[in-house]
Amino acid sequence: MAKPLKVDEVWLDRIAGQLNDMEFGSLHIVVHEGQIVQMERTERKRFENTSSSGVSKSGNAARSSSARSLRGSNASAKG
Repeated sequence: MAKPLKVDEVWLDRIAGQLNDMEFGSLHIVVHEGQIVQMERTERKRFENTSSSGVSKSGNAARSSSARSLRGSNASAKG
């Protein structure tokens, strides 16, 4: 038979502390034998999309050129 969950003021404060200032996310509470034993907080940060079309293109170009240079250095190391 399952034990009743024991949640005292200390755990209520801990849970509230994890939820404070969370705008987007989740709080996963792990219970073992009727007692809370662990909390996992996953938080998401969301940002406004502000005319970043030029930034993302140049960011992709930088990644592509660095990937090419890495491939080139690997080829020359083997050769």
